[in-house]
Amino acid sequence: MAMSAPPTTSQPDREVIAGAVERVTFHNAESGFCVLRVKARAHRDLVTIVGHAATISAGEWLTASGEWVNDRTHGQQFKARFMPTSAPSSVEGIEKYLASGMIRGIGPIYVKKLVRAFGEAVFDLIEQTPQRPHEVTGIGPKRAQRVVAGWAEQKVICEIMLFLMRTPTASTKSS
Repeated sequence: MAMSAPPTTSQPDREVIAGAVERVTFHNAESGFCVLRVKARAHRDLVTIVGHAATISAGEWLTASGEWVNDRTHGQQFKARFMPTSAPSSVEGIEKYLASGMIRGIGPIYVKKLVRAFGEAVFDLIEQTPQRPHEVTGIGPKRAQRVVAGWAEQKVICEIMLFLMRTPTASTKSS
């Protein structure tokens, strides 16, 4: 059975795959269950990763630990037990991440303008000097305010989820 899975370490339940999320195929906001297509290191083709994440967007960097499974319906996929993410650091990843719809009020056109103007420093700029996005042609004060507020909202959600992931007994204490 395990012959169809790619080579793994001596402990297959502890294999780690790292790569950039190319596409979020499915994400259930309530349960966090998601199906991702990832451009993983050491893999020529996109890899399907299934697991749980509170929020996930294309362009994010993912490091998943888990094991390979061969699903009867969907074929080979990596079942992640743990998959922390981080914001992308490449210009291409940043564009994909911001254009994924995670920040309301900013679409692909304005994302390209922001990244062209501020490059890889765009996240720090939005956070530390919130008046600067207004310098980009077409981004007025209201849109700049929505970008800054949307970024702050996403950051809070990520911090809450990281906290909850670190304290697995928090959900069992209330029952």
